[in-house]
Amino acid sequence: MGSKHHLITDGHDTPLAVILTDGNRNDVTQLLPLLDAAPPVRGQVGRPLRRAVRLFADRGYDHDSYRKRVRARGILPVIARRSTGHGSGLGVYRWVVERTFAWLHGFRRLRVRWERRADMHEAFLKLACCLITHRQLTSLC
Repeated sequence: MGSKHHLITDGHDTPLAVILTDGNRNDVTQLLPLLDAAPPVRGQVGRPLRRAVRLFADRGYDHDSYRKRVRARGILPVIARRSTGHGSGLGVYRWVVERTFAWLHGFRRLRVRWERRADMHEAFLKLACCLITHRQLTSLC
């Protein structure tokens, strides 16, 4: 059975939420659970935000019903349209998530799935996200 990692990050590559699903799931079905799993984000001093302000996503998330649901949560969806040409400017933001995926695949246990149980694989996935976040925080000090 194949599996797929769904990931949401902030603008600095910090993983905010990760979900493990079957490999045959469509990406857009995991958009709202990812938004729900993301913790509150930091805003200006004295004015904390509860949710992100904008959501950047690729063409795999281009569905009007999900755009409406994201807007209903107070988040501006910036999602590439399927019928438009490449070079829409979202690639500047997209590489942030792709780099985080590359960091996740740097962990041998995630690059090749050794575990038969999905809960064990998900545990290693979340542990890798913690290690990535820890590396980012220690590099700031």
